[in-house]
Order: sequence, then C-alpha cells, then structure tokens
Amino acid sequence: MAKIIGVCFKQAGKIYHFDPGNLELRCGDKVIVETARGPEFGFVRGCVREIPSGDVVAPLKRVLRVAAERDVQRYDDNLKKKEKAMLQCQEKIKKRKLDMKLIDVEYTFDNTKIIFYFTADGRVDFRELVKDLAGVFKMRIELRQIGVRDEAKMLGGIGACGRALCCHSWLPDFEPVSIKMAKIQNLSLNPTKISGACGRLMCCLKYENDTYQALKKGMPESGDRITTKDGVAVVTDANILMGQVKARLVTEEKTAAAPEKLSTDIHLYKKEEIRRITSKRKKRQTEDMPEAPADDPQTDVQGIQ
Repeated sequence: MAKIIGVCFKQAGKIYHFDPGNLELRCGDKVIVETARGPEFGFVRGCVREIPSGDVVAPLKRVLRVAAERDVQRYDDNLKKKEKAMLQCQEKIKKRKLDMKLIDVEYTFDNTKIIFYFTADGRVDFRELVKDLAGVFKMRIELRQIGVRDEAKMLGGIGACGRALCCHSWLPDFEPVSIKMAKIQNLSLNPTKISGACGRLMCCLKYENDTYQALKKGMPESGDRITTKDGVAVVTDANILMGQVKARLVTEEKTAAAPEKLSTDIHLYKKEEIRRITSKRKKRQTEDMPEAPADDPQTDVQGIQ
C-alpha cells in the first residue's frame, strides 16, 4: 500500500497526488511540493489515505514541507506581479500585431519561468514575441494556447443560473457533454439556452444525465403506438420525470384506402399501465431513412438551428 495526499495549485484546479511522507497534513493546509518544473505552492485537498501500490502513477512526487510564512509571502508576491506582466505582454502583442488574446499569467514559485496563457482562432507564430518578453523579464518564457472552456475556467463569471461558473468555483475537470444529453432531458436546442459563458454546451447538462437515462428506460416517445386499458393509442407526449404519457386512442386502423384516425381526447397513462407496440424511431430505420450523425462530445452549438 502507498500513502497519497491530494494537492491542487488553483481554485477548482485539478487534484494531483503526492507522497506526504511523515508529514501530518489536513485539508486546506498550504504546502510546497516537488513537481516536474521545480518546487510549487499548493493547497491540500482531502486527507492522507492509502491505495494499492499498483494504482499509483509513477513517479509519485513528494510533499517537501508545510508552507512557511516566507513561502506564503513569495506566493502572494507572484500573484501581485501578474497584473504588470499582463500589461507588458499585451503591449508586445499589440506591437507585433498578433491575432491572439492574453488570458492569464503565471509565475513559477521559484521565479525561474513565467507562463502566458492565450487564446487564438488558429496557430500563431509567436517566436519574436518570446524574444521580446525574455528581454523584459530576464527569465524563461512559455506561451501556452488554451481553449474557450479553459478561458472561462480561468476568468470565471456568472452562469445562466445566477451562480458562479462551476468550472471556476469547484469543477476540477471537464467532462464530455453532447447534444444527446439535452435531447434526453427535453431541453430546447436553442444555442442561447444550452450553451455556457464559453459558448460551448453547459457542463451542468451532464449532472442529471444518468438519472434521465435510467428514468427513460421503457418510456415510449412521441409518435409510438402503445396498448392501454382503453385500447390502442398513439403517444403525443411523454413526461420522463413523472413517468407518465399522454396519448390519443386509435378509433380507426390505417388501411390502404384511408389513413389512421385518432380520437380528439387526450388520455393520461402511467408508465406501468402501458406497453409499447411499435417505435417511431424503429419505423424510420426500417424505411431506410438516414440516421443522424453521432453527437460530438463538447460540441460547439453555434451551428445548431
């Protein structure tokens, strides 16, 4: 068994595992840990626990020490220097006329490297910009291009629900989100309704998806034929959460000479009171109609009509 402790470097950042050694650590403690780019300042998330040695992703870096007052001071100083660094970088970008948007700046704890995060529509040749920045900051320079979801996570904001963005406040990792999830939950496919501040599908579509999928099992869809205590009917609407369907009874079966006739009255049935005869979806497939393309995870909804 191996002892591990979870540590993150930013609010709502990804949690990484480290070897706590003999240190007594609690959730919320500030620590200095060993990373691939040198010592870094982090925050303990969770408590020390043991896992099988085979589950450890090697090499497991160590927690060097609990952060002292001087370590906290250096961390705060690095945060204060970000604003000035951003202004200087933006001036250089404007001078070079580069099509890129600066999002954030990060100093490594030991001040040996500074990282600039930016977004751009395509590839950007920033070699000359790196030389300009190296001449100003006198340290190693790294420019890292990020996506629109990462931009929202770094900058934060208020979502359609009126609360702080999940990705900025507590969500450590992005999970795949697809249009299919919105369809299962009977949501409007209007891009303004289901897209977040980043312009992509809202992460919260994933939260209740498993529940909707479980409740949808055995539920007919609009257009399906079902048998009820009153006879054969055609579903007009289905309420997944309530486990109920609305249907119109078949008064006259379809023939070669006349189409199927339905009653004008709409009846309400519980899921347990009905049995599906035919599925509208299966009928479409038997008629050799082309299937819709698979939903692309984390799709950009700007093109949806």
